[in-house]
Amino acid sequence: MHNNARQAYANAAKTTVSPRGREGQLLIKAANKLTNIRDNFKQVSRADMNEALTFNRKLWTVFSSSVSSAENPLPLPIKNNIASLAVFIFKHQLSFMAKPEPSKLDSLININRDIASGLFAKHT
Repeated sequence: MHNNARQAYANAAKTTVSPRGREGQLLIKAANKLTNIRDNFKQVSRADMNEALTFNRKLWTVFSSSVSSAENPLPLPIKNNIASLAVFIFKHQLSFMAKPEPSKLDSLININRDIASGLFAKHT
């Protein structure tokens, strides 16, 4: 499962977009999927809900794995912050899955959008 996410991420990164730009795009895609679930909560299927959550989890699994690599050039405080965010996201998603409430998706959506915004700002 994680290898598929890594492969998908690697294939996506081969485009002309910078890695930071691509990460930002993927975070926005995840945020949009989660926003759709939140905004159409009563109409969305369980399969669509699971797909959005799985996409977000896989994305953050890749980020978490990347920052845990010794070869990752990011400063240690940034690596630690990303790892902490990933843990928060994983726990928050589990909480949502245990008791689905649309408002529980707000934090996940906001984190993804805020991180994407920072990546786009550094990209330009």
